[in-house]
Amino acid sequence: MSISKGLIKRPTAFMSSTVVLLTFLSACSSSGSSPGQPASGQANSQTRPSPMEISVMMPSYSAELADKDSPILKKLNELTNTVITPIWVPATTYEDKFNITLSSGKLPTVMVVLSKTSSFISAVQSGAFWEIGPYLKDYKYLSQANPVALNNSSINGKVYGIYRSRPLGRNGIAFRKDWLQNVGLSEPKTVDDFYNMLKAFTEKDPDKNGKNDTYGMVISKNATPWDAMATWFGVPNKWGIEKDGKLVPAHLTPQYMEALKFFRKLHQEKLINQDFAVLESSKVDEPVKNGQTGVAVTVLDNAHRLQDEYTKLHPEAKDVFDAIGTVTGKDGKQHVLPTSGYAGVLAIPKSSVKTEAELKRVLTFFDALNAPENQTLVWAGIEGQNYTKEKDYMIRSTNKAIQKNIQDINQMQMGIPSNSYLDVEQTPLRLKEAKLQTENEKFVVDNPAEPLISKVYSQKGAQLDNIIADARVKFIVGQLDEKGFNQAVELWHKTGGDDYIKEINDIYAQTKKN
Repeated sequence: MSISKGLIKRPTAFMSSTVVLLTFLSACSSSGSSPGQPASGQANSQTRPSPMEISVMMPSYSAELADKDSPILKKLNELTNTVITPIWVPATTYEDKFNITLSSGKLPTVMVVLSKTSSFISAVQSGAFWEIGPYLKDYKYLSQANPVALNNSSINGKVYGIYRSRPLGRNGIAFRKDWLQNVGLSEPKTVDDFYNMLKAFTEKDPDKNGKNDTYGMVISKNATPWDAMATWFGVPNKWGIEKDGKLVPAHLTPQYMEALKFFRKLHQEKLINQDFAVLESSKVDEPVKNGQTGVAVTVLDNAHRLQDEYTKLHPEAKDVFDAIGTVTGKDGKQHVLPTSGYAGVLAIPKSSVKTEAELKRVLTFFDALNAPENQTLVWAGIEGQNYTKEKDYMIRSTNKAIQKNIQDINQMQMGIPSNSYLDVEQTPLRLKEAKLQTENEKFVVDNPAEPLISKVYSQKGAQLDNIIADARVKFIVGQLDEKGFNQAVELWHKTGGDDYIKEINDIYAQTKKN
């Protein structure tokens, strides 16, 4: 399947509940119907195929798991014409169990692959998994997969699993809107506005307690906030495309130094915490919740969590946090650092799914799981048992015995083209976060090298990354000047950076040909 590099908004067309089952049983390939599937798309007792047995290996995060005879699984079996056998593995040991299972040769029908580990890449390269990209166009929902997430989840441009969707435009800015009002500013629209907000939060007593005890923004040693803000200056997402079509690392672009100088200014003026280089990411929310700082470049949905935690400490403060998606950058455009757009993929081993006909039936099952009704079934359970419906949201049952029947079944949820399940009641802030995530997708900065597998990087990647990361921190805190940073870049080149650039460009050129 050729993967588009363009950024498009996700389609939102959904199938009517009256035709869900018919569609599951209809022909799924333009080259002909799968075994037992009626070419006319009309399902009846004569044409309905026998249920397909599908075993799914997936991580579990709950102490008590759903039983194999769970009412949710039984209902899902009925709707998708399958017999699903879940194989749950504790998330803490999943990677080890995944590798052991790969080595054993006794593989289930479907495996959740959490990341592109060397073992999974080797298995793909040895032909152990189906390449499914060419088939996706023939399915109602799978054909609507987001091209950026699909590309990111691929291996050298080829798709070996259906991704489990996560918002691409999830990164944004959470801030104290009451502080913003106290210092007489409006919601920031530009980089300069953002800077002015941080400066006012540091110098103008935003909490009105008469003390000089606040600062603008909290940063941890996690690089993501720096990378997110760097895009505002036109810095690529890890790799950019030059005018001649060649790929170039972000730190070799002139915009990168411009962004570094901005970061250094924030540190020099003490608009950010001075200990950012050693602050653990797990601690980054603490100064926000404690009222020491008013801004965090974070995932958008963290805004409502910060609000919830703050309200626990200050019950009267129920509406003090807000969020924005991005600001207009120095080039007059909006840019957003995307997430990868997925959290693992559902891959299909060839040793357990031996024929193309069987593959198509598994893909039909995948497609069925993405229908809104089945997304709700997998996410929320059965109405009247696991939840009750109120207006356009659900209220979960508090009966633990009943809720046990749905635990971790959602680990095979894909959410393509989008998550369309019935959810809990949304607060205004949660609704705004969701809206901003969708709007952000128009501005995401794609990484063209995301799916490319580099041997050089597998050997030297950690060392190369550390050279630039260390130089960046030292430049921000004033331990290196521009000349010193450039010397670090030269070390990067000599340590393997030049070989890395050449290899990535060779692979990129080959994938474009393919």
